[in-house]
Amino acid sequence: MYDRFNRNITYLRISVTDRCNFRCEYCMPAEGVQWKKREEILSFDEILNVVKIGARLGIKKVRLTGGEPMVRKDLPELVRMISAIPEIEEIGMTTNGVFLPQYAHELKAAGLNRVNISLDTLNPEKFKKITRLGNLDDVLKGIDAAIDAELFPVKINFVRIKGENEEDEEAVRAFCKEKDLKIRFIRQMDLRTGEFYTVEGGEGGICNICNRLRLTSDGFLVPCLHSNQRFNIRESGIEEAYRQAVLNKPKTGYGTTTHEFSNIGG
Repeated sequence: MYDRFNRNITYLRISVTDRCNFRCEYCMPAEGVQWKKREEILSFDEILNVVKIGARLGIKKVRLTGGEPMVRKDLPELVRMISAIPEIEEIGMTTNGVFLPQYAHELKAAGLNRVNISLDTLNPEKFKKITRLGNLDDVLKGIDAAIDAELFPVKINFVRIKGENEEDEEAVRAFCKEKDLKIRFIRQMDLRTGEFYTVEGGEGGICNICNRLRLTSDGFLVPCLHSNQRFNIRESGIEEAYRQAVLNKPKTGYGTTTHEFSNIGG
């Protein structure tokens, strides 16, 4: 699938849930957000059909996001379903890592290839403040579980929060070097104003090579993280939603009022 700017769309990011066990400062308010009703959330069969049709149209890479994807019951089963699609070459997941000690090996056996794990500080008190509900030790155990399950390369996502964790960057960088982890530095962004930046250590934020679409947990295909464009797979049909998403993918982001990081997975 090629968009109007000759970008080959091969990557689909899938939010499998809007729920999360953290309340990170840069993702949602302290009181949380209003969860979608369960009947609004796509079933595994609906997600599978979106991926199957996408694979026929050119999708080769899938990433599972949330909320926190591992709060979705039976997630390894969804991974198995997607990994059985011949055209899909890679399945990744972005997670806070808390449930990896329980599920890493099962996810690997189901076909998950790699993980990105959020880690914004190695200071336990500061970690608690940033995540509001998180425990640093749980995430560190999750990182070790990902390594043990060979979900390689294990990548660490460090969100740079101005005035809060700049001094933690070098410690996290050294930690990643010691454990042979890849690290990505992400500046805090603003969806409302369309303020975004290139991801250091990754390809995010480079609009002229953007090859991704996003599927929200309630069934909208979104062509750009920083735009209001969204197309409902249930109302339009999956193939038409893909066509419209690709046709309307903007040259660059400009801001949105239709979604938050908490329900689109970044």
